[in-house]
Amino acid sequence: MTIPTTDWGELAQKNEFELKGDVFSIFQDASTRIQMLPGDDPELLSVVPRLAELMEKRKELHSYGEAFSALARSVGLWNYVDRTSASARDELAAERATIPGLGLTLHREQLSALHTLSSGKNLILSAPTSFGKSILIDALLYQERFRRVAIVLPTIALLDEFRRRLITRFGDQFDVLMHHSEKATRDRVIFLGTQERLINRDDLGSLDLVVVDEFYKLDPHRRDERAVTLNAAVYRLLGKARQFFFLGPNIDGVLTSDGSRWRFEFLKTRFSTVAVDTIDLKSVPDKDARLHEEIINRSNWPALVFVSSPDKANKLAADIVARKTQLGNGAALSRWMVENYGGKWELSEAVAAGVGIHHGRIPRALASRFITLFNLRKIPVLICTSTLIEGVNTAAKSVLIYDKTIANRPYDFFTFSNIRGRAGRLGKHHVGQVYLFHEPPEREDVEVEAPLFGDPDGAPDEYVVHMDDEDVSPVVSDRVADMAQRVGLDPAQIRRFSGLGVETLVGLRAATNAAVRGRTGIFWSGRPRFSDLAATCEVICKVTRAQIFGCASARQLAMYISMLSQSSTMKSFYQWHSESYRGQPERIDNVFKFLRAAEFSLPEYFAVIELFAKVVAPGAAIDYSLLLAELPRWFRAEPLKILEEQGVPIQISERFLRTGDNVTSLGARLREAAQNEKGALSPMERQWVKDALPG
Repeated sequence: MTIPTTDWGELAQKNEFELKGDVFSIFQDASTRIQMLPGDDPELLSVVPRLAELMEKRKELHSYGEAFSALARSVGLWNYVDRTSASARDELAAERATIPGLGLTLHREQLSALHTLSSGKNLILSAPTSFGKSILIDALLYQERFRRVAIVLPTIALLDEFRRRLITRFGDQFDVLMHHSEKATRDRVIFLGTQERLINRDDLGSLDLVVVDEFYKLDPHRRDERAVTLNAAVYRLLGKARQFFFLGPNIDGVLTSDGSRWRFEFLKTRFSTVAVDTIDLKSVPDKDARLHEEIINRSNWPALVFVSSPDKANKLAADIVARKTQLGNGAALSRWMVENYGGKWELSEAVAAGVGIHHGRIPRALASRFITLFNLRKIPVLICTSTLIEGVNTAAKSVLIYDKTIANRPYDFFTFSNIRGRAGRLGKHHVGQVYLFHEPPEREDVEVEAPLFGDPDGAPDEYVVHMDDEDVSPVVSDRVADMAQRVGLDPAQIRRFSGLGVETLVGLRAATNAAVRGRTGIFWSGRPRFSDLAATCEVICKVTRAQIFGCASARQLAMYISMLSQSSTMKSFYQWHSESYRGQPERIDNVFKFLRAAEFSLPEYFAVIELFAKVVAPGAAIDYSLLLAELPRWFRAEPLKILEEQGVPIQISERFLRTGDNVTSLGARLREAAQNEKGALSPMERQWVKDALPG
């Protein structure tokens, strides 16, 4: 029997005599192929996790333990070596790749990357999702040579995941800072942030290391509207850093211009720690029926179901509920959602049936809870959109790729590979399953073309305004001067608001000037009246659609802001929204889209309008500072908002808030309450707090 001809499912069913003979043949074939194939050949590497799973199921194969460890050592998967049965040689190989203080054993390619970084070189790593890139970051931080580190992550959900892991492993060595209000008290500090948060931090100082996760997002051609801000943020960070490490999946190359100031090693590897079976269902006549059949199949759990949009995810969840399918036990969480978000949100019924949803219109603390329960198999099915492929780790055994688009656009092979890469998890599911309901995109090479590494003369306006004088050519200098004239702001002001886009700034200038001529109520200070908010929101929505902020109109946007500011608690705001909502049931969660916008983009629009209004009427009483300070934190005390990002919903933490609290004191009070079985928290809430706030 050879590796390509092996039917692993059939092999697992054979009697002991045949099983042992076939497995011995696989070991023989593997030993031959090791001499002939590249070290990262996926088919050869997959033999190790497949054998690991088979040996867990068939105890009669335990006598092959030494041979298995020898194979794992030979292909470089040292983390699979079983030291209880390995030879001295194989045990030594695993021991040399182990970091005792972290309890981690690296594989060959991780160790190679670590050696490159430890020598002081910059590295860009392209590796599959199951490579174990987060482990590599932890191995770097374990080295005392890195004392001040900045880590750029694409989402706040990923920030929270990193925060929990880093505090658990390094909390006694590093200060881990996510918010501007947090200040370092130790010499060793890790700054965690999205590009929007890190670009404006003024306390970074000199950095030993900058880490950029999901670095492919630097390429504006990937249609990520935040790409230019990411380039600008990374440009600023690299100017302060001795070394950088970029990592991401499935990239074939990074394009650089001849004059680029940044030098780096590029490592591309196909090295994976899990195997994946692909089940082709594109010819199934009734795909909807087959999807539901696979969803309820327990052998697929935990299962991620990929769909194209939040609306599609909501509809699929409603369909599961309509079929009266019971997959898990989410009754307690469902009741909590009804009480704390209002009774009209249909997702609560899906959660009661054991189904979770993950997309951009789910509250962060709730989405984080869904992932925790999914990894524990208490919610065995998680319906997701592309938001889940940006690095948040899940313990999915199966991925059901039901749609072939994202926001009505066909996804490319790169995105498809990232979605597929979510199947399987080292140490939990050695072999993952991917169910394809459509023809996959054609394979294509992917090269990252980032303004950061390109010719500045051709870079976007929003990037070049961030460049230092020594990097600016006469061509760029002329462009910046022209930009300042068109926008009506100086370069420093354009730099501050470049995330909105230069053309948006031009549009806001024109809309503000028109509002001033029309004598609308955009001249206000202090706490705005509803009419003030309505007039200012009208200006915003002349340039940007209200739907971007989760609202149907400028007036509704103003109403949401007004009610958010007037509500004494977040719970009362959600209840008001639920009771007053008259739209489509599956879109009631747009209120969470509004709340996301309130955190960053919406205040940016208000700040630019204030700036232009002051230019037009320098003597007028215009001061939006109170709104600009309170809107990003939803008019709540800052510790509540910080804890929401860390996985504790405001509806829980606001019950424990006291005057003068900071996030440390409030967090400590919540941990204490979580230990009290007869306190103010329900059993479900106690576990929620314990999981969100470890140690």
